[in-house]
Amino acid sequence: MQDPLVYPRERTLGAITLVLGVLAWIVIVVGTVGIALAYLLLGFLFYLFAHSGLIAWLRGNGVLLSSQQLPDLRERFDACCARLAIADADKPEAYLLQGNGMLNAFATRFLGRHYVVLLSDIVDAMADQPGGVDFYIGHELGHVRRKHLTGKLWRAPVLWLPLLGAAYSRAKESTCDRHGRACCESPEAAARAMAVLAAGAERWRAIDLPAYEAQAALTRGFWMSYHELTSGYPWLTKRVARILHPEVAPPRRNGLAYLFALFTPYVGRGGGAAGLAVALALVGVVAAVGIPAYRDYEVRSRLTLAYFSSEAARRSLASYYSEHKEVPTSLEAAGVPATLADGSQLTLDSDTMVLTVDSPDGQLVFRPDESDDGTVTWHCSAGAGVRAAELPSACRDDEDATKR
Repeated sequence: MQDPLVYPRERTLGAITLVLGVLAWIVIVVGTVGIALAYLLLGFLFYLFAHSGLIAWLRGNGVLLSSQQLPDLRERFDACCARLAIADADKPEAYLLQGNGMLNAFATRFLGRHYVVLLSDIVDAMADQPGGVDFYIGHELGHVRRKHLTGKLWRAPVLWLPLLGAAYSRAKESTCDRHGRACCESPEAAARAMAVLAAGAERWRAIDLPAYEAQAALTRGFWMSYHELTSGYPWLTKRVARILHPEVAPPRRNGLAYLFALFTPYVGRGGGAAGLAVALALVGVVAAVGIPAYRDYEVRSRLTLAYFSSEAARRSLASYYSEHKEVPTSLEAAGVPATLADGSQLTLDSDTMVLTVDSPDGQLVFRPDESDDGTVTWHCSAGAGVRAAELPSACRDDEDATKR
């Protein structure tokens, strides 16, 4: 039986990201011959020390909700846990923390222990409607109940994927909104609680909920659709509409926005602007690496042509040497033209029989080596104007053999 508190797409997207994430980890670990595990361990140690600071700050400065401290909030917290069927053994530690103007709440996990934190500003904003606090408690308990904080590592390699990562994040938020709604006495109380995020600690009281719900129709446009598709949160207007009337389908998104969002990686809940910045950065990196590599490829292709075009000249010089047992005084003496078909110029050292191919992209130098049976073998190397990355593969093999 499907859990009514779970947004339908969350299960599908969760399964897809989990399978793809595990496969990606297998490829990463195997492809790096296990080196990735060492970096993963270092990353975990960094996370351990960094996140321990948050938990230490929370426990050292926050107010632990209990029957002695803020019992009214503790009572609401326990009631919400009961509504969501969270057993006493699985209840997170609940804290109230100074919000410094921030209107929100959050859940976190550290070394197997869950924590739910209510920021003081959001609790104070709900002073006229205490039931609204239930929504925030329920929303964060939704993350705990659905184990959103435990599967991040397995999915991490694929959560950046365009459309997929953002869609999974939005689905989780929609699920948690349902949990928050379940803890409230009425849909209106939940919607009012969310209105605080839109209008602030004071003006939320003046919001006309039906009008705000109708405002969701504005999200059909291209830009609204694009930025939602690249964001980890649905628009607040849509979230309020789903809370008030969950049976009504949300406005359809602009189809063209999907095409553009397909090229914007998901980089977290900052949305499309951050994702687009990352995409542009990736394009810059690819260009910085790819353009020089392509230029090297072009030069290497032309030098490879020069390499093979000069093969007949090398054979003629080797035949002349084998027949006369001396180096020819000139290319003409060996019957070798000074210009190749690709326009490269040949130069012969009459003392050493070193042949230089002077192409528009630089020089290839061929040095002869006589074996015991009189056979001449040519060794290719880079001359003036040619970098190692531009050498034809046959030349690189010759250089490697010479070094050995």
